[in-house]
Amino acid sequence: MVQRVFRTALLSVAACGIALAAHAQTPAPATPALATPAPAAAAAPAQAAPADPVVARVNGEELHKSDVTRMVSQLPPQVQQMPIEMIYPAVIDQLVSGKLVSSAGYKAGLADSAEVKDEIKRAEERAVQRAYIQKEIKARVTPEALNKAYQDYLKENPAQEEVKAAHILVEKEDEAKAIIAQLKKGADFAKLAKEKSKDAAAAAQGGDLGYFTKDAMVEPFANAAFAMKPGEVSKEPVKTQFGWHIIKVEDKRTQPQPTLEEVKPQLEQALSKDIVTALVEELRGKAKIETFQIDGSPMPKEEPAAAPATPAPAAPATPAEPAKK
Repeated sequence: MVQRVFRTALLSVAACGIALAAHAQTPAPATPALATPAPAAAAAPAQAAPADPVVARVNGEELHKSDVTRMVSQLPPQVQQMPIEMIYPAVIDQLVSGKLVSSAGYKAGLADSAEVKDEIKRAEERAVQRAYIQKEIKARVTPEALNKAYQDYLKENPAQEEVKAAHILVEKEDEAKAIIAQLKKGADFAKLAKEKSKDAAAAAQGGDLGYFTKDAMVEPFANAAFAMKPGEVSKEPVKTQFGWHIIKVEDKRTQPQPTLEEVKPQLEQALSKDIVTALVEELRGKAKIETFQIDGSPMPKEEPAAAPATPAPAAPATPAEPAKK
């Protein structure tokens, strides 16, 4: 039965996806223009649109906008990303088909079958599980818990120092030394970077690399940049696997830490995960749990670990015989 239900679910999703794709590729027929009615003698008061309007009726049974929303949420992500106007006709078609099939099943008395009742019970259990977990998470993710998690986050992710620097990258050490000599004579760093640097992206910005943390750059470059003061230009070229660098440090600052609002979704997700784990452990601790093998027979008893053998006492060492003269 499990395999049959699983296969049916896969086929349903596939069929729905194919139907939606077919609708998406087939242009909708043009809607004929409606005649403009003559103005009424007195304007009727505007009525608020219903919160969950009827979108179809099948033999008198209503289908609502919420049914459309629910079905779209169950479709593959690539289909959900399509404009609703494009997939709406296919969704309505599927909902109508589903309503016709379920109505026929009810008429056949299948709602009272053991198979359907068992499936409904399983679905109900899953829904109750989700509802209980959501209730507990909502109750336990308090402002106090969030603030504590935020303070822990700040301690685990301390503010890092950042450097704002520019560089000129060349292939040979002699080239780099020649550029340093030009800079000492007053040449413009940004102009030389645009003319000579192999790092095209940075060269277009006058060599500017923006702010970066120490771990963001290769070690020789980072060590040199973080050892310099704002306004300094490297006195010697710095070699990395990319070539030879001339570095100009423009500024240093401490990286700002994120606010609670910026990391709130991340913290809520982590707290929720911890809450679910703790909740299950709490429930297990209060429950009497018995497990059996897959054929229903008792689980084999675990043999107690054998006590380690006590080693026999070592014989006393015999002193060496003194050497004969």
